[in-house]
Amino acid sequence: MARLKIGIIFGGSSEEHPVSVKSAQEVARSLDTDKYEPFYIGITKSGAWKLCDGPDAHWENGGGRPAVLSPDSSVHGLLVLEQGRYETISLDLVLPVLHGKLGEDGAMQGLLELSGIPYVGCDVQSSALCMDKSLAYIVARSTGIATPNFWTVAANENIDPDRLTYPVFVKPARSGSSFGVSKVSGEEELPSAVKAARQYDSKLLFEEAVVGSEVGCAILGNDLDLIAGEVDRIALSHGFFRIHQESQPETGSENSTPIVPADISAESRALVQQTAKDIYRALGCRGLARVDMFLTEDGTVVLNEVNTFPGMTSYSRYPRMMAAAGLPLADVIDRMVSLALTGKPDDR
Repeated sequence: MARLKIGIIFGGSSEEHPVSVKSAQEVARSLDTDKYEPFYIGITKSGAWKLCDGPDAHWENGGGRPAVLSPDSSVHGLLVLEQGRYETISLDLVLPVLHGKLGEDGAMQGLLELSGIPYVGCDVQSSALCMDKSLAYIVARSTGIATPNFWTVAANENIDPDRLTYPVFVKPARSGSSFGVSKVSGEEELPSAVKAARQYDSKLLFEEAVVGSEVGCAILGNDLDLIAGEVDRIALSHGFFRIHQESQPETGSENSTPIVPADISAESRALVQQTAKDIYRALGCRGLARVDMFLTEDGTVVLNEVNTFPGMTSYSRYPRMMAAAGLPLADVIDRMVSLALTGKPDDR
């Protein structure tokens, strides 16, 4: 049987570039090359595309050939510059291992739709919706899902400190991980928090703090046929959970430890998994996503955010939750590929 030609896009120009490269490295280690013929397309921090041998430590500064994903669906693949001429490489599937802006926000998905190539993960609409936390909250609330109380502020709009309930989290409305996020206890801390958030987005989200445990659930599948990974819980020693902010995240966080499976009751675990599925469907997700939530003392599950292409690094939550449910990353990749090609999570 001929191997599937898979384009693996990684890197990107967002603040999550380094995390994307590490995710791609883990995907490369887990990819079954008896089934798949990978073509690694790295996007540099400046936005240049390169067809390279893989996401090794030197891909961005070494060789590689200029390449673009053609928006012409008759090409159905890559245009690679070779000695002044473009060579065409057809692809059966694209795996966009990208996080944050221009990766998870619908931009890359739009290009993939134009290309006509099947791709792993959420479509344009659900990617854009989940990236904007305030819009995700509005849609989730409309289906009866609990969300934090929140306020949004557009670019150059005045902020009324008296409108807020402290403590409040100040966030870029459309950014990934914890970049630009601050916890504000009083009015005097607002200016610095707003300045930090506006480095990443002009639209800001002010979110009332939720008292409860931070829990997450990995979801895989389409429509009604969904697989939920084990629930995890983030145990905090102090402060708040700031993912991907450490200089050496592989060695652990200075204030948080993920517990998988979560040390919660069986009833709470089932409720978190079901709520994650409900959120996933309400926001139109497909393929995969990690749903982050809060579990309050009275047993209410509150949406925090949805990551439409979560980290796949050795220390990332999504692969850990799936592995705890009996699905190592190699099996997750197989199922993601099958979902993209057939709509079903069957193993190849």
